[in-house]
Amino acid sequence: MKSFEVNFDGLVGPTHNYGGLSFGNVASQSNSQQASNPKEAALQGLEKMKALMDMGFVQGVLAPQERPDVAALRSLGFGGTDAQVIQKAAKDAMPLLVASCSASSMWVANAATVSPSADTADGRVHFTAANLNCKFHRSIEHPTTSRVLGAMFADPQYFAHHAALPAVAQFGDEGAANHTRFCRDYGEAGVEFFVYGRSAFDSRYPAPQKYPARQTLEASQAVARLHGLSEAGVVFAQQNPAVIDQGVFHNDVIAVGNGELLFHHEDAFLNTDQVLAELHGKLQARGAQFQSICVPRDQVAVEDAVRSYLFNSQLLSRADGSMLLIVPEECRSNPRVWQYLQSLTACGGPVREVKVFDLKQSMQNGGGPACLRLRVALKETELAAVNPGVIMTPALYGTLTRWVSKHYRDALRESDLADPQLLLECRTALDELTQILKLGAVYPFQIN
Repeated sequence: MKSFEVNFDGLVGPTHNYGGLSFGNVASQSNSQQASNPKEAALQGLEKMKALMDMGFVQGVLAPQERPDVAALRSLGFGGTDAQVIQKAAKDAMPLLVASCSASSMWVANAATVSPSADTADGRVHFTAANLNCKFHRSIEHPTTSRVLGAMFADPQYFAHHAALPAVAQFGDEGAANHTRFCRDYGEAGVEFFVYGRSAFDSRYPAPQKYPARQTLEASQAVARLHGLSEAGVVFAQQNPAVIDQGVFHNDVIAVGNGELLFHHEDAFLNTDQVLAELHGKLQARGAQFQSICVPRDQVAVEDAVRSYLFNSQLLSRADGSMLLIVPEECRSNPRVWQYLQSLTACGGPVREVKVFDLKQSMQNGGGPACLRLRVALKETELAAVNPGVIMTPALYGTLTRWVSKHYRDALRESDLADPQLLLECRTALDELTQILKLGAVYPFQIN
């Protein structure tokens, strides 16, 4: 039976703006308050989805969230009609309105952690929505995320869904941005690699001093238990606290893996030799030949990796066994990074080609190609059970580009978020989108 790694890319929402909400994310903070272009952002993301589809990869789409989140504002004491809630928040607490308008759900690498059926005790694909409790604007995402994933992967014969972990600091969970799966074939048992920034209960683990470590060891362990993963099929590794303090807020900013290959920076992990040895041993026991490509700090500094998002790339397996690396335009603009990538593809190793995409709108807010996608390994029978409305086709691409052009604004500034009309525009667009993607009622305004 054939198996696939399907990339479900997040569709950028109509309220895409540069609120500078993510402390520890250098790009998010440095571009705060600039005018955004939601229409361009959504179209750039759709172009990447279409390009991968055209290259023969199975590609899906994951819907954005309703914003502004009026219910969140109501829970913070703002009352009246929806329009009055927005106007009061704009007058008295603009930062809260900005947070409630965030389109950060576009980075669906943070939506959930996914374990394929070959790894789980009950032989189903397991999803755990991430609580994202480190940041208020992201912590409000998981209820809708769970409903959207439930509408996409609905058949309980094949799919199991878990609620987000308790929304407390000890179980901070940022989803697949800190999770990678290695395997010989997507349909065979693999090894799931969980990277954490700190331990919540054991002070012996070092922690960053400047920026928060968003993923805890305890959260990663809990997800592994929920998914029914065996000890032989997991490796837990601590991210280097020093790189977190340099702006590496998730592991996918400093490492990326796929198949039997880990592509990582020299400073990505603590106890690197031990981590690589454990990955090699557990994968070898499952018939796989683990490989790693370590990028030396004297060729690419951590600062260059963060600014270019070299590791926030998509590492894709091609039919001939080689790997394709999808990187943002910022990698080509950085001389040191681009020089390294040229040497990487010329050395005859597993990465044979690099393709560059313009994702400026996402990049300026702190998310690259890998942030925009949630990877789901599926067997043929499981893929057939996925809601077909969310699988990218030429027809769906055309429909979605027309939908974006119809509903999205060309420019959005902070002051525009106070306009109650923006909420109506968002709800009108999303109501139509749920029909396009055949999701049913997944948004609060459709349910309440």
